[in-house]
Amino acid sequence: MLAENLKQVEENIAAACERAGRKREEVTLIAVSKTKPISMLSEIYDCGIRDFGENKVQELCEKREQLPLDIRWHMIGHLQRNKVKFIIRDTALIHSVDTYRLAEEINIQAKKMKRIVPILIEVNIAKESSKFGILPEEALLLTEEISKLDSLRIEGLMTIAPYTENPEENRPYFQQIKNLSVDIANEKIDNVSMNTLSMGMTGDYMTAIEEGATIVRVGTGIFGARTYHT
Repeated sequence: MLAENLKQVEENIAAACERAGRKREEVTLIAVSKTKPISMLSEIYDCGIRDFGENKVQELCEKREQLPLDIRWHMIGHLQRNKVKFIIRDTALIHSVDTYRLAEEINIQAKKMKRIVPILIEVNIAKESSKFGILPEEALLLTEEISKLDSLRIEGLMTIAPYTENPEENRPYFQQIKNLSVDIANEKIDNVSMNTLSMGMTGDYMTAIEEGATIVRVGTGIFGARTYHT
């Protein structure tokens, strides 16, 4: 069943790319595997997926130890500064940087590992009080401040659009984040690239691709409804 789900998601991505006049290889699919057991991740891995996204540091670390080394782990959830050291060695991309202090801690830990860590600036594009992320009007200033940290590399922006039954309602938000990335790119800040746009989830990833997403984060669409452990 997971293979069938993945096949459907892949077909949807290809169709959205075609509608937008884009190549399929321009979009990376992250399988959002939070709360899912190792057996399910292994099944999707065997189908060819190598990018997995986790929301919690502990879960990422536990799964990383049990799965193949060629997996690219993405930290997509809110990251506390005191947890940074646990993921800094192996995480391919940290999507959820929204304060200078968090970036500063990532930079400190990255230096210890002698690596340059790629990050995205998380933007709360819909200004929802329940969500993390910098406000859009503050994103450029934060990007400029973080760009001076020499063991980080800002690769682009991430956003979590509002939950909605109709993905068309989120199209304006995806357009806004794309425009914001273009505006920041035009500033030509050292150590900043705006080539990555992480936006779009199970309910709206096709719309996000049509508006320029280069990474989509799909959990329920691949693994089915989420299970929470009490």
